[in-house]
Amino acid sequence: MATLILRQAQDGERRANRFFDDKSGQAKQVIVQVKSGHIGVNHVRDLKAVIEREKAAIGALITLREPTKPMLTEAALAGIYEPKEFPDRYPRVQILTIEELLAGKKLEYPAHGVATFAKAERKTKTQQEGLFYL
Repeated sequence: MATLILRQAQDGERRANRFFDDKSGQAKQVIVQVKSGHIGVNHVRDLKAVIEREKAAIGALITLREPTKPMLTEAALAGIYEPKEFPDRYPRVQILTIEELLAGKKLEYPAHGVATFAKAERKTKTQQEGLFYL
């Protein structure tokens, strides 16, 4: 299970941060940016800068339009994320279109979820009435 947090960044962008555990004992971050309209290689460079600044493991750019060849080249230059506990390798910058997502393509990152919070015991209404009524 992974956690998804949507927030307004200091630079005015809206980003979703997803956290995962690569079995290192530290939560790792995936930064997701969504862009519509005209996109270019500068958006990929901006995402790479955010990944470095936030010390994130992986970044994803979700767009309506197909990425250009320079965008794909810039994303490839970001390198590969290789967790020590998993045999797989994951692109550090991934570009996904809405069409691909609707067709079932998924963001690639280690599937081991972060289990940082203990699940609270579930109470029924009859068990909770004593909390507010004297």
